[in-house]
Amino acid sequence: MTSIIYHPDYLKHNTGAHPETAARVTAIMDYLDARGYFDEHPIITPEPATIQLVETIHVPDYINKVEAHCRAEMPLDPDTIVCKDSFNAALLAVGGAVQAVREIKDGGTAFALVHPPGHHAEPNRAMGFCLFNNIAIAAQYAQSHGMPRVLIVDWDVHHGNGTQNAFYSDPSMLYFSTHQYPHYPGTGWLDEVGEGDGVGYNINVPLPAGANDSDYVYVFKKLLVPVAFQFKPDIILVSAGQDGHVNDPLAGMELTSAGFGKLASIVKGIAESTCGRVALVLEGGYNLEALAESVYEIIKAFDEERDVLIPKDSDVSEAVKERVEEVMGVQGNWWDF
Repeated sequence: MTSIIYHPDYLKHNTGAHPETAARVTAIMDYLDARGYFDEHPIITPEPATIQLVETIHVPDYINKVEAHCRAEMPLDPDTIVCKDSFNAALLAVGGAVQAVREIKDGGTAFALVHPPGHHAEPNRAMGFCLFNNIAIAAQYAQSHGMPRVLIVDWDVHHGNGTQNAFYSDPSMLYFSTHQYPHYPGTGWLDEVGEGDGVGYNINVPLPAGANDSDYVYVFKKLLVPVAFQFKPDIILVSAGQDGHVNDPLAGMELTSAGFGKLASIVKGIAESTCGRVALVLEGGYNLEALAESVYEIIKAFDEERDVLIPKDSDVSEAVKERVEEVMGVQGNWWDF
């Protein structure tokens, strides 16, 4: 069964009326608790990450800047609000992502319900509500603990620019992102394929607004599955942002809660045929009910046996089919489809 990693001090990262609020993780925890999930599955409480661990992605001057801004309660940028407890919460968020990796070292699934999120954070810059790049640091941790080939699946509706840039020239890290385009942060076009030794190990699938469950399943089945089987990961990490939900206020996609469960089932199938390890880390999702329900559907998908078939062509939008062909045309230089 999926292990849940959570710390009550995540709630101390107080952003006021900001969309990325502590109420997001409270809503998820309450939803799981109301359905009895914790009756047989105790919550795993992480320790804060060490500064040395954070430095595997972020430069020391930036870490010091984050701490100083939190102490002074000064925003890191117009989108990224902090308070006096935010630095410790951010260290705990990194710690939660790393704990998820620890939990699955012998196989299984873990979901780190962290706050603040992380995939926009650059080595020297905060962006998009993110202080430290939780999943990138967890990926480095996995590599240093016997899992050298890391597949990162990012289904957040916003492109994970920070994660992409952290590993842009690294062939041991395969980054696969589906995201609304054009949309914040403006990166993630399909020609961003990596550089140097990492060329081909960065796969972006920029999708038009309005993409629905069938569209996303089609993308995952046609692109992610064949590439993942060729890459043969030792661990799969998921930047699990549920802001592609049809009811989310910050984007224009049409995924349902059940749709997120379908994506999780596809990732589970990849893991069962490769490494047997999946660690999910919470990213976006700003409609509280939709977020909580989607996370529950994701967890159920990992805890149950489900088959997800490729949708009929008539159920997939022409724009998405065309985009998949475009991505295959670019990535076909390195992968077989």
